[in-house]
Formats: sequence, C-alpha cells, structure tokens
Amino acid sequence: MSQSLDIDLLRSFVAIAETGMLGQAALRVGRTQSALSMQMQRLEGIVEQPLLHRTGRGVTLTATGERLLVRAVELLRKHDEALAELRGEQLSGVLRFSCPDDYAVVFLPYLLQSFASLHPRVQLEVMCAPTPRLHELLARHAVDLALVSVPGDAASDDVIRREPLVWVAHRDGAAASLDPLPLALGAPDALDHRLPRQALEAARRAYRLAYASSSLSGLVGMARSGQAVIVLTRTAVPDDLQILTPDQGFPELPSVGVTLAFDREAPTALTAAFAAHVRKFLPAA
Repeated sequence: MSQSLDIDLLRSFVAIAETGMLGQAALRVGRTQSALSMQMQRLEGIVEQPLLHRTGRGVTLTATGERLLVRAVELLRKHDEALAELRGEQLSGVLRFSCPDDYAVVFLPYLLQSFASLHPRVQLEVMCAPTPRLHELLARHAVDLALVSVPGDAASDDVIRREPLVWVAHRDGAAASLDPLPLALGAPDALDHRLPRQALEAARRAYRLAYASSSLSGLVGMARSGQAVIVLTRTAVPDDLQILTPDQGFPELPSVGVTLAFDREAPTALTAAFAAHVRKFLPAA
C-alpha cells in the first residue's frame, strides 16, 4: 500500500529543521514535544529513512533529511498558495525585509507604500544594515529577504538596477582639496568602502580614513561638516552636497548592482509576492 507525504508532518519537520530544537518547533506548530516526536517517527516510517540526528544540543538533519527539507519547503509553499487562492484570501502575515541605508532613504517609502496599498493585511518589519551584515541576517533566518549590493559587473539576470557610486562633499568645504584626502566611509567589508580605496590607490592619490560608520546619517553629517569626502550611490546624494568629478581630481568609481537575496531557496508566497513587487517597482523608481 502506497503512502503519501502528509502536509502537517512536513510542516512540523520544516519547523524542526529551521529551529534545530524540538521545544521551539513544538511552540511554532502548536503541539507538544512528544506529539512532535511521534509525527517525526511517522514521517520517517513513510520515507523509510532516518531524517533527524538527536543530540544533547538539539536536532540536526541526516543527508535524507536535508534532501527532504528542500522538497518540503517547496511543497508547503505550493500548498499554501493553492489554498489561499481557492479561498480567495488576501496575502497576510509578517514579512521581514532589510536593505542598506541609502536604498532605504531613496526607495523604501514608495516601495512600502505601494505594496501596502495592494496588500493591507501584511505587516512589514524593516531593518537597515550594510550588505555584509544583511547576508549574516539571512544566514540566521533573521530576515526573509534583503535588497543587497553586488559588483556592477554581476550577472545581468540577477541585477534589478545599477547604481553609480560618486564622491560627495560639502559645497564650500576644503576637504576635497586636502592632501592626504580625508575620507569618511562605511563598513570595511562593504563595496562602498573597498571600491573607493581601490580607485584612489590605482590613481596614486594619498588619503586617510578620517571617519568610518555604517550609518548613512553619520556619513552625510561628516560631509556636511566639511571635514571629509564620502561615497554614496548617486540617487542617495542630498541636494545640499556636491558630487565631485574627475576634473576635480577624483577617479571614476564603478557602479554597484542592486539585487534580492533570500533566507531560503524556496520563499514563502508572501516573500515571493514582495520580491515580485520589488522587481517591478525598482527599475523605474
């Protein structure tokens, strides 16, 4: 007699895989730990393979469990999408989205407003951080998806938009003409920190790192003080600051690509809907 993969069993299995703890998974799916253990025994009986390693520090997946997780996430997504469509339900739930500060200032107000008008029952939680920190949040499943920076020559199919980097300073400040050039840059492992330094070193222009911050407001404040030159995406440059050009002694900077990164291979229906909205909205923003 053939057996089928039960949706409830798969949902409990995914909860265990994502939390790594039976207690936390039990709270997520609303069952006791003993009931959850019995479910996993049933699921292992259906696939005829062990799925979990139980240790004193939690639960890990076997090789078969890893393969099942990929299939289970996709099956649950399709199941939930189909059920919602048949019921005529609107998207709802909590979506955790993150992006760098400069994208948040320029794009976020209109992006969130337009999505909220289409899906008023969705609650959006937003976090801003440099791209390297966003990848760390995604790896920990602390956010569902993130708008991140990639090198400008990244594969075109993945890049939603390209943003030129520019040198920025106070309109009447002396920082741009100082030697060595005082720089205020973001996180050391971010593209908008590494690329300007590489450009100056290639042009053999002396510089010193006068200020470092992952906060856009901190960098802009430093430029407004006249004490340093900063680097921003062109769309994030405030009207009261000036863009410095090659005829002022500043080397051309490359563009960075803007793309989406997810915390899992098969996003939920809600995450997929927001990603589609971003891909539609961002190129024309």
